[in-house]
Amino acid sequence: MAKTPLFRIEKDTLGEMKVPAKAYYGIQTLRASENFRISGIRPKPEFVKATAMIKLSAAMVNSRLNLLDKKRASAMEKAAKEVMEGRLADEFIVDVYQAGAGTSHNMNVNEVIANRALELLGQKRGDYSKLHPNDHVNMAQSTNDVFPTAMRLAAVAMTENLLGSLSLLESELRKKAREFKAVVKSGRTHLQDAVPITLGAEFLSYADCVKRRAERIKKSSLPLKSLGIGGTAVGTGLNAHPRYAAMMVKTLSSISGIKGLRRHENAFEATNSMADFVEFSSALRALAIELIRISNDIRLLSSGPRTGLSEIKLPATQPGSSIMPGKVNPVMAEMLAMVSFQVMGNDLAIAMAAQAGQLELNVMMPVINYNALQSIEILANATEAFAKRCVRGIAADKKRCLEHFEKSAGLATVLNPVMGYEKAAMVAKEAAKRNVTIRELVMEKGILEKAALRRILNMDNLIKAVKPGKRG
Repeated sequence: MAKTPLFRIEKDTLGEMKVPAKAYYGIQTLRASENFRISGIRPKPEFVKATAMIKLSAAMVNSRLNLLDKKRASAMEKAAKEVMEGRLADEFIVDVYQAGAGTSHNMNVNEVIANRALELLGQKRGDYSKLHPNDHVNMAQSTNDVFPTAMRLAAVAMTENLLGSLSLLESELRKKAREFKAVVKSGRTHLQDAVPITLGAEFLSYADCVKRRAERIKKSSLPLKSLGIGGTAVGTGLNAHPRYAAMMVKTLSSISGIKGLRRHENAFEATNSMADFVEFSSALRALAIELIRISNDIRLLSSGPRTGLSEIKLPATQPGSSIMPGKVNPVMAEMLAMVSFQVMGNDLAIAMAAQAGQLELNVMMPVINYNALQSIEILANATEAFAKRCVRGIAADKKRCLEHFEKSAGLATVLNPVMGYEKAAMVAKEAAKRNVTIRELVMEKGILEKAALRRILNMDNLIKAVKPGKRG
């Protein structure tokens, strides 16, 4: 019995190579995988799927325009659908740090679809005389319009998941705002005692902040729906049918299910400018900055439990120390901050890459794509985990909050209208020095009658301007 060969010989313009016989990728993918052994990071499934959508759409459009025979088109369409379903995921082996503009990724997809289509036609993998990765799968396309179009489709699709996670986080924060609306505590500015506030008001501010950041992300994602497909190499549409671009956008809309896809107003700009991704990444960075602030607040409010603020209690998700028994750390808040740091770093990489394009093409698209999609993904995962495993289980320590309210030097502020700022400051200093509350000192010195003091220090009066109310 003859042995099944381990390799097949493929040729390109640089010569011959042995390609694993079982591989659906081909010689250009193999060259790229050997050239770019950089990070070991492969393209995200969503990006591979987006690229396959373009190949599927191109096969359908070129067939309708009678530029591609029905038999080849049908096989290519079936192969592209299999890629979209993730059935050939192991075939996409090119590192995310690769040839400029993403030619290696585009050819990886072209070769996988070509060889799978050949197999469906009853032909041998690598027999490109029957169906060619460039001539047929890449017909009317260039990496320069395929790659940025796939970037946009993948980013828009993944943003929907991020917006869902942010909606969940906002909802959980809003629930806590309602739950804690009557929990009075000391406010703090400059990390020092300030006038009273409610725990509910603090959480409501977090909820509204997340909502506004989500709205900005959604708005900044809209320009990503403007596609330059059909511009081919530099935006002129060379080698593409005059009707190709419009038909591609319509077909991609149907296949992807993404509403609002449209042709870019200027196909030249679509290949040389990455400004839309800069704007989008900026919105992600703004979210990251706010998430860091919120996570820091959560850690401060839960600090202790005996030697810190300890005004809230976080759900215990895992032991916090390998040496200190019983220690539980705010791990979900810590994770959220770390993810946000990464997103801020990604944003800088995107900005640097966006300004590094020259003339008709930005060749740094692969690093922009990787960082943008990673930011979307980790923000979505982190905010969902933080909402479910931290915010949802937060409990207020009402006794501790009330204690801090009573001891706060900020309560001296309510004495300003009665005795003036300077005398009120003296009361605050004496209260602190003697370790008594403002209320106790005012009663002791007879500064106010009991009824007046009770009225002025009434908690409802002190916090009425910042109660959460019925929003959300």
